[in-house]
Amino acid sequence: MVFKDKVVLVTGGTGSCGHQIVRRLLKDEGVRQIRILSRDEKKQYDMKKEFPDAPIRYFIGDVRNTRRVREVMHGIDIVLHTAAMKHVTFCEEHPFEAVQTNVLGAQNIIDAAIHENVERVVALSTDKAVKPVNAMGITKALMEKLVIEANYLPRNNSTKFCCVRYGNVVNTRGTVVPFFRHLIKEEKTATITDPKMTRFLLTLNDAVELVFYAARNTEGGEIFVKKASATNLLQLAKILAKEQGKDLKYEIIGKFPGEKIHELLLSEDEMARAEERDGFFILKRHKQTSNLENTDKEYISKDEVVSDEAIEQLLKREDAKEDTSSKDTLYFK
Repeated sequence: MVFKDKVVLVTGGTGSCGHQIVRRLLKDEGVRQIRILSRDEKKQYDMKKEFPDAPIRYFIGDVRNTRRVREVMHGIDIVLHTAAMKHVTFCEEHPFEAVQTNVLGAQNIIDAAIHENVERVVALSTDKAVKPVNAMGITKALMEKLVIEANYLPRNNSTKFCCVRYGNVVNTRGTVVPFFRHLIKEEKTATITDPKMTRFLLTLNDAVELVFYAARNTEGGEIFVKKASATNLLQLAKILAKEQGKDLKYEIIGKFPGEKIHELLLSEDEMARAEERDGFFILKRHKQTSNLENTDKEYISKDEVVSDEAIEQLLKREDAKEDTSSKDTLYFK
């Protein structure tokens, strides 16, 4: 067990994914200590009440702050870097803020991890980093480049760096499922940007399992992608209305600046260099061969759209907060 008796730093540990990572580390992984670095003192206060006797140390701070990152990194074995600006609209409106958090903040994590001889670092990325068209995706694509290349820096003695990449995590703050559910519950008109738009979906537990799989299996320099199902946004809205026993009222408003109609988890170039293992794609920087059958096509959301029943099952799994692992987690083709 890679986490057993280790000191683990979770940046952004009070966010949706970071919080679930902390929960799983405490429940299953036998960690010696967790350190959380985040900016929100209210969320840290709430977590202290939730985990009153857990081996957690809380640090108020920002990944942008080089001194604070170096300070918190001392004595760390593993870093799970979840801190980010992740909302497309806010990143579009404030692009340099996104650069400072997603790019310069990532470089601070890299520099401190190498300086402190950290064992391994897993950084969380997004499907929007593939062929990016918005500030959030561009900064995350740069973050991926920085993290992967950190493995080959002359000053890096032994730290292993890797990334994970995923799409929309169901029920996390600011995502489409809670947004639609709220509008439908209030019997308001759901706003659909484009009825053809598709998005990858996975549960929070699936996202955490991807992070843990990467931490356990990295040799340094990989991008890990979990196979995922996708949904059409209008299809999803109708499913959520049915879930509440209500008729869907919706309006087509057109896509926002920086939005794609379909999202990518792997480009065609990356598919030609990826291997498939255990329900995951593993992309290596220098690997030029693949064990995939179709290496001349992208891994794109429009090709992974599944039935209403499959999406309903995924939503039920997330709402039930099932504790799943890679061997029993469903993915859809």
